[in-house]
Amino acid sequence: MHIVKLHARFGSIRFIFIRSHLFGMFLTTVTLLSVLLTIHVLFHPDWLTVTAIFVFIFSYVFLAIIISFYAGFRSSGDLKERLDYISLQIIQFTNGNYDSRVYFKANDEILRISNELNELGEKLKNQVTSLRRMADEKADFAKSAHKAAVIEERQRLARDLHDAVSQQLFALTMMSEAAVKQIEKDPRLAKQQMEEVARAALHSQSEMRALLLHLRPVHLSGDSLASGVEKLISELRRKSQIEFIVSLDHLEDLPETIEEHVFRIIQEALSNILRHANASTVKLQILKRGTELFVHIGDNGVGFDLEQKQSNKTSYGLKTMRERSEELGGHFSVRSIQKEGTYIEIRIPYKWEGAR
Repeated sequence: MHIVKLHARFGSIRFIFIRSHLFGMFLTTVTLLSVLLTIHVLFHPDWLTVTAIFVFIFSYVFLAIIISFYAGFRSSGDLKERLDYISLQIIQFTNGNYDSRVYFKANDEILRISNELNELGEKLKNQVTSLRRMADEKADFAKSAHKAAVIEERQRLARDLHDAVSQQLFALTMMSEAAVKQIEKDPRLAKQQMEEVARAALHSQSEMRALLLHLRPVHLSGDSLASGVEKLISELRRKSQIEFIVSLDHLEDLPETIEEHVFRIIQEALSNILRHANASTVKLQILKRGTELFVHIGDNGVGFDLEQKQSNKTSYGLKTMRERSEELGGHFSVRSIQKEGTYIEIRIPYKWEGAR
């Protein structure tokens, strides 16, 4: 690791300039030495002795090394500073800040690169605006098709209820009957069976709560995002034993499209936590950060392996959340550690009123 860092450091712009100066010094030294030795061999001047030649060369090399380092650092300073600005500009674009611009006075290749970066930022900004406009149009279309979507959603929930909860209730009935029969014959076995009944009942309860989340309206029905999230969390606090830690900024000026997409993402994330995470604590943050909306959803559940992305319900939910984020021009990231929890972060570019 130290060797890699050292190699990267000596491969920087400053040391490239210093090496070029040192290489020029080496060529000049060889040339001077050749000329002086040639004069000494051919003409034998009294003032040009071998000792004088090597004293001069060593003095020249000593001074040239110092000057090479000084000149290399000074001449590369401006170039390094401008490259750092370009690197910072790229980081700003990566973080979704497409209004950032960089300007230089020198008329050279770096000025051309900076102008091209500024044009790229303008194009990315226009693309985000187009994506948001498309999301608005899609939201309008979704409202017109709301009734059909509700019917389809209820049919899906009916299938889930039959496949999951109904079968679990049937299993609970069978295990309860078996436990009753064993109470007098083998109380110890009956106790174990009742403990299995309790665990199965708790799992069915979590499954039912997760399914009920999807019965909520697709739209916020006039509520703001903060109000809708507060109502949702208040309901889950009453119906589950999970501790919710919530932090919400004032989000009064958000467009309806962003509010609805973010609300559905939070619904999907909480549904996955209830069904799969087996968590005791959930942290939810919706904050203003500069020119973006930041959403964080974390739990201390069992987690999962991100590399194993088979076609299961958890990965489907993550795919849906990612698609909703990207429709708003946002950035979606998820990290999960087995037996420690899952953390979702979403950054959506948005210029708040009064923000600079």
